[in-house]
Amino acid sequence: KCRTGPLDIVFVIDSSRSVRPFEFETMRQFMMDIIGSLDVGPNATRVGVIQYSSQVQNIFSLKTFFTRADMEKAINSIVPLAQGTMTGLAIQYAMNVAFTTQEGARPLHKKIPRIAIIVTDGRPQDRVTEVAIQARNAGIEIYAVGVQRADMNSLRAMASPPLEEHVFLVESFELIQQFGKQFHDKLCGVDMCVEQEHGCQHSCVSIPGSFYCECNPGYKLNMDGRTCSPIDACADGRHGCQHQCVSARGSYSCRCRAGYYLNQDKRSCSLIDYCSFGNHSCQHECVSIPNGHYCRCHSGFTLQPDARSCRATDLCNGVDHGCEFKCVSTEGSYRCVCPEGQQLQADGKACSKCGAGHVDLVMVIDGSKSVRPQNFELVKQFVNRIVDLLEVSLHGTRVGLVQYSSRVRTEFPLNKYHSADEIKKAVMEVEYMEKGTMTGLALKHMVEHSFSELEGARPLSHNVPRIGLVFTDGRSQDDISEWARRAKESGIVMFAVGVGKAVEEELRAIASEPVEQHFSYSADFTTMTHLVENFKLNVCPEEGKGETEIRSPCECEALVQFQTNTVAILQSLTEKNILWARSLAQMTARLEDLEKQIATKK
Repeated sequence: KCRTGPLDIVFVIDSSRSVRPFEFETMRQFMMDIIGSLDVGPNATRVGVIQYSSQVQNIFSLKTFFTRADMEKAINSIVPLAQGTMTGLAIQYAMNVAFTTQEGARPLHKKIPRIAIIVTDGRPQDRVTEVAIQARNAGIEIYAVGVQRADMNSLRAMASPPLEEHVFLVESFELIQQFGKQFHDKLCGVDMCVEQEHGCQHSCVSIPGSFYCECNPGYKLNMDGRTCSPIDACADGRHGCQHQCVSARGSYSCRCRAGYYLNQDKRSCSLIDYCSFGNHSCQHECVSIPNGHYCRCHSGFTLQPDARSCRATDLCNGVDHGCEFKCVSTEGSYRCVCPEGQQLQADGKACSKCGAGHVDLVMVIDGSKSVRPQNFELVKQFVNRIVDLLEVSLHGTRVGLVQYSSRVRTEFPLNKYHSADEIKKAVMEVEYMEKGTMTGLALKHMVEHSFSELEGARPLSHNVPRIGLVFTDGRSQDDISEWARRAKESGIVMFAVGVGKAVEEELRAIASEPVEQHFSYSADFTTMTHLVENFKLNVCPEEGKGETEIRSPCECEALVQFQTNTVAILQSLTEKNILWARSLAQMTARLEDLEKQIATKK
């Protein structure tokens, strides 16, 4: 057996038409004899076989088989190609494919010899000199074996130096098997690890004519090529430990900081849940921290000096206040407030709705594909929040809805529904259109159709405000300027709402004057609900004025109401003072009577 160390050997076999069938059989046997003398295996010698004629065929690669039985079975199943003799093409294939790490060759830094054994019986039909030089420069040691009619010059051009050790010419195929024994001695040589003092600290690996040192697992070879040092497996930073890496002779283990434990993946760490021990006594919440825990109160509560119990500080978060708009906590109590322009109702919780006037409101919503289905559902919720502000009826506020993308569709006109519930139900049943963003076309449809008397708009002579609210999330694919201008010229008060990638310039072009009060923007769909309050005051006009305006809490009605309430409180206090004074007088009179009675008895 060849015991001088592992090799990567590839047989390059000529199967051109000049090689007769019985001659090819001797070549099979030659390969099997060589393989039979080798110590084959994944960590020993690896063997591959390719045959060539006018083309190259891979029989098996260096990574395919690791037993002699499997290799011999594959060699016996070879069918000769029986065409031309393209030896240069075969050398090119061996260099670019057969001896790559992808095909099973060990990396060059392991210093495992790469050996190509070329067996041919004729003159190559292509050039071999240049490609052979490239192969040798790539680290491949080439043995050239010629049989019978082989061209000696071609053999010498292919083989590695020294030529006397790498070029062989056999007179006939019958003699190639006998030559195989001599070739085995050339290939294996002597065990250099035995013949000389190698000086390797751990182990010596013999290769033809030389040797190299290897280290045991967990160690690396030092620069002197002989001694070994332990590998710090943590040093390369690829250990994946979340907290700490502990190196141990080529391996490593992960360790967690105090207060954490190692998870099942042996890399990540989790905080020890001290709250789960059940002895924290926290009234509301227990929060685990490294090496302990602390107590935390719910929002609106304050942690007490005992660091465990909680007391309410924000009654708005601690009780069911029922405020329609907003709850404001006060010392030991709370009160409800309404948005600017609305008054708190008698129940102290509800706010006045838009019942002071009549409005014809058409909402034009963007249904393009950039909106996406889940966001379109949020748009419909936004529309219904607007409807909740309005007193919808046949003779009060009327609402219409238009959706647009690459085309425009009236979802329902102004005269379709006469109650908020009907409108909200119809809104939730609207189907998403997708496709493009033709905002200009939508404005044209709104002006020409949506605000026509045929679709339910009251005549202009009735002085009912016409309000258009356009909702979009991106740049229009057509011109909006002309129909935005026509809408405003026709008496429609225009509001523009933009979300996400909406273009501010277009929103301003749509909005009525003053622009700042008639356009709004939100960064994304999930945060746009606050825009409802921005429109609440502008969508609710005072009765009879025929236009929208902001209602100030300091206007006459509010001042009169404040004065009335103040006078009522003062009158109540005055009445209580009068009663108290009368009671005091009565008590004084009775005391005087008692004094007189006592004096008489004396």
